[in-house]
Amino acid sequence: MDTVALVVTIGVALFFTYTNGFHDSANAIATSVSTRALTPRAALAMAAVMNLAGAFMGSGVAKTVSEGLIQTPEGSTGMGILFAALVGAIVWNLITWYFGLPSSSSHALFGGMVGAALAGGTAVYWDGVLDKVVIPMFVSPLVGLLAGYLVMTAIMWMFRRANPHKAKRGFRIAQTVSAAGMALGHGLQDAQKTMGIVVMALVIADVEDYGDPIPVWVKIACAVMLSAGTYAGGWRIMRTLGRKIIELDPPQGFAAETTGATIMFGSAFVFHAPISTTHVITSAIMGVGATKRVNAVRWGVAKNIVMGWFITMPAAAVVAALSFWVVRLAFL
Repeated sequence: MDTVALVVTIGVALFFTYTNGFHDSANAIATSVSTRALTPRAALAMAAVMNLAGAFMGSGVAKTVSEGLIQTPEGSTGMGILFAALVGAIVWNLITWYFGLPSSSSHALFGGMVGAALAGGTAVYWDGVLDKVVIPMFVSPLVGLLAGYLVMTAIMWMFRRANPHKAKRGFRIAQTVSAAGMALGHGLQDAQKTMGIVVMALVIADVEDYGDPIPVWVKIACAVMLSAGTYAGGWRIMRTLGRKIIELDPPQGFAAETTGATIMFGSAFVFHAPISTTHVITSAIMGVGATKRVNAVRWGVAKNIVMGWFITMPAAAVVAALSFWVVRLAFL
């Protein structure tokens, strides 16, 4: 039974990674597709490859997820908590994908972990949740908003005398690089979050010990599933990011992608913080758009997106708690 529970939990974790991929593929490529710098299929293929590469670039985020948020008891209860946490995250991903809302898969996962842990009567490390999840959740969008505004302002000043048509053509080419950087950062951040969950399952099953290196097969499995999900595409969310917030042109798309990629790499390598790629790129798009004129940003759409950010963790936590109670009644 323990082996079956481990296999099922890892399978659900990999499915979560797949939903993460198609839910968040828009983060990496929506701006490039909307400005016609890349065709949709070419953009998805590029993003899938870069997601795959980014997953192997570090392990700091995975360790943060696996060791600093909740206590997972050994045995079936601990495995049930992980299983329920993943179910909560998956359900919320599918709901927000259906409505085209660019919510955070990362915060759905964290909300699921907290909700399942509370339902299971185990400890939640609230200091860790505050430092590693809640504070970055508020800080990263503000940084993205301000940095996007400043980067776009610098671009406008540097190219103020350039021929507009030539400049747009050049930035359309440059967007292939910035979109690749965004996809690489997405792989670096989001594949590692699932790696952390799989490592927790292996520790609960007494296959691994805390502090052991992440097994190579875990890295490969998580990277491949994230990449496959990315290639499947998330067209509903792509329309929201690429068109509904603001009509982007190539310089704006380049500025937003460059801002988002820089923040994700910095948070992963410097702070080992599991930030939301959705929050970063969406706020960067808002900041970039505000340089045109403040009312160029469709703030009504932006308000709905931000409201979705705030309810993601509680909603996923509730679903995860309900899932744990069902699992406990059926199996524990």
